[in-house]
Amino acid sequence: MTKPIEVRNPRTGKFDYVIIPPPPKLLSQQCHRLRRGQNAWQEIGIEGRIEALKQWKQAILTERKLLTDALVNDTGRLATSILEIDSFLNSIDRWCNLAPQLLQETAKNTSIPFIALHQTAVPYPLVGVISPWNFPLLLSTIDTIPALLAGCAVIVKPSELTPRFVAPLMTKLNTIPHLRDALNFVEGAGQTGAALIEEVDLICFTGSVETGRVVAETAARNFIPAYLELGGKDPAIVLESADLDLAASAILWGSVVNTGQSCLSIERIYVAESIYEEFYHLLVTKAHRLQLAYPTIESGEIGPIISEKQAAIINEHLKDAVDKGAIIHCGGKVEEIGGGWWCRPTVITNVHHFMKIMNEETFGPIMPIMPFSSIEEAIDLANDSIYGLSAAIFAESAELALEIGMQLDVGAISINDAGLTAIMHEGEKNAFKFSGLGGSRMGPAGLKRFLRKKAFLIKMNTSKDPWWFHDSE
Repeated sequence: MTKPIEVRNPRTGKFDYVIIPPPPKLLSQQCHRLRRGQNAWQEIGIEGRIEALKQWKQAILTERKLLTDALVNDTGRLATSILEIDSFLNSIDRWCNLAPQLLQETAKNTSIPFIALHQTAVPYPLVGVISPWNFPLLLSTIDTIPALLAGCAVIVKPSELTPRFVAPLMTKLNTIPHLRDALNFVEGAGQTGAALIEEVDLICFTGSVETGRVVAETAARNFIPAYLELGGKDPAIVLESADLDLAASAILWGSVVNTGQSCLSIERIYVAESIYEEFYHLLVTKAHRLQLAYPTIESGEIGPIISEKQAAIINEHLKDAVDKGAIIHCGGKVEEIGGGWWCRPTVITNVHHFMKIMNEETFGPIMPIMPFSSIEEAIDLANDSIYGLSAAIFAESAELALEIGMQLDVGAISINDAGLTAIMHEGEKNAFKFSGLGGSRMGPAGLKRFLRKKAFLIKMNTSKDPWWFHDSE
């Protein structure tokens, strides 16, 4: 576990960074330290926790460039890195505003007049977070911030592919009393993540279905909750009445933002037969306008493929599709340029559900399009997947779109837009099927799931209860 891990730069292909995972004993010591710190973290109350997190935010802002540079080196893209940092900082403000109300204790009368109810909750002492490489900062903190405000201590293990952002975060974290004793980031690969699960009271995991299953089984064996955000193969349905220009622009963004490296990326597009050709020609036109962020990071909108393994999967899916008769209209391959792996936005037609590109997670800027002849067929095609993360529906009538959405086996549906859960986090949603497990990380539930509820049932009189045994005379 302690063997150094070399980290590849996705733009250059060079291994220019090294991390050293903690040995098992040190990881265990770090977890015990956080458990001790959690007591004080909980005791300072919600106002104290809010103040500490806001101090951390201000400390990060003073040297934001260091965090930006680290994230750019992790991912090879600039605009999305800036957006990711903004989302992280905004999430601190949002949760700090919401937390006081969500953590209020309540007292109320019950159906039995002389029994009162006092409702409270206590945090899980130590939460573990294992996060992926596609949005390294955002996905390592999306669960961390609400867990901290709930009063938990948190230990985070980001992906070994994108660990550079940890150093600037920790530098500022170590200047904040109380918070530095309740939060830590550890570097390492799968072995470190597996060891981490054995040390915590609750685990949050974002990643593949394959690894998520192992995480869930380990958590079940340890009798701890597991919140899993796993893969997606999100469909978009475009009805005949849709605004085609709007739909094409939204689907293009939803498919290729972050080079398609997003679990909520649109990966399947179903279009009414009557507008099918017009739509895919329009999508191709818009796709051609996007350029690679090469030779400079400002040269275009499409960054490199971060993971070499994922680059191979994208090429495999494209080859499988072409071998089975698919037609590529633009893009069409992952190529090595300057040491990095790059893929232009790719529009594909003549596809069907026997192709990997229509039933396995591709995780690239790939847009396969199928026509449908009826709304019932569109619903059947959209539901024909092991995944159920989110979807998009485009129609002139919001009422019709909502009616269709009620029949889709997914947790979040954008109407006349795409990927809105990346922008708006207020709506509670669950991942359906193999896309996840556990409570919503969005909305108020995103904080409340880190609390164990307690109920105090208080007898308010001195009379004998009518259900007690009667005293014998």
